[in-house]
Amino acid sequence: QVRLVQSGGGSVQAGESLRLSCVASGYTGRNGGFSAYTVGWFRQGPRNQREGVAAIESDGTTTYADFVKGRFTISRDNAKNSVYLQMNSLKPEDTAKYYCATLSLWLGTKTPLEALGLLGYSDTEGQGTLVTVSS
Repeated sequence: QVRLVQSGGGSVQAGESLRLSCVASGYTGRNGGFSAYTVGWFRQGPRNQREGVAAIESDGTTTYADFVKGRFTISRDNAKNSVYLQMNSLKPEDTAKYYCATLSLWLGTKTPLEALGLLGYSDTEGQGTLVTVSS
């Protein structure tokens, strides 16, 4: 059974940093294992809108939403079946519940970032972790 378990998050002041972690299990022998999957983070804000935040592909290529470029960094450690999101210079508008996800191996015409922002393209999603940024 595949599973993503998140940790990190919490409440901070604007300008501070947080790091989110996500560990995958159950991927051994599945379509090449965790390392074969594009993984990423999306968030759902107070109005429940879903936004792709950052993605990292199997070859290490990263993409970011414009609203986090230069502030957030996504990374992965395939040896640990893990993906991370380092969030610096946090703003109140970053307040949301953050989810990690492994993406389906077939995204059609969607980019990884687009797919993260839509329902139906995730292979597995984490349980979510709340990030609250106060001004």
